[in-house]
Amino acid sequence: MQEACMNLIVNSRNGKLSDRQRQHIEQKLSRLDRYLDRIDKVTVEHMEEMRRNEGNVHRVQVTVVGDHGVLVRAERRAPELYAAIDEVYDTLQRQIERYKDKHWRRGRLRRQGGQIVEALPEMNAAAPAPIDEEEQRPRIVRTKEFQVKPMYSDEAVEQMELLGHSFFIFQDADTGKLNVLYRRQDGNYGLIVPEVTD
Repeated sequence: MQEACMNLIVNSRNGKLSDRQRQHIEQKLSRLDRYLDRIDKVTVEHMEEMRRNEGNVHRVQVTVVGDHGVLVRAERRAPELYAAIDEVYDTLQRQIERYKDKHWRRGRLRRQGGQIVEALPEMNAAAPAPIDEEEQRPRIVRTKEFQVKPMYSDEAVEQMELLGHSFFIFQDADTGKLNVLYRRQDGNYGLIVPEVTD
């Protein structure tokens, strides 16, 4: 692994990873630089958890930060850690290739009059996971903090597609305001521009 090019951070929340497991993670994820130039940072979050229908599984989430703030994230679960790492690697590879294909073959998306044009609908939206009986009542189960960087709406579309999310919050490069980009049911995109009132 080329430490000078890629900063790899591995966090295991409820168990210590063996040297062999860490080596597998490093060897596997170091191959991502074949698909995405200038990877600055790769963060791996690992957790073992008990699931009602699957038993004990390894949940692995990997976040890749590339050049110019390109952000790619994938998460997979599997009974074995090695299988979870392999699956998340395959998912990241597909996401990066889809991004590069759209970015270079179709050209940059352009912002016209505050509207997003030439946007493609997400074709591989993941189905929602079934809700356990004890989790019927909605509650906040996860809090995420993230850095907001100025970008244009076309860049926000690309980032949202890379993350596989149905919405994305970003700071508009022209106005400096926080905007919310979301995917509509018809496959197009919507943009929410909040206005602060007295």
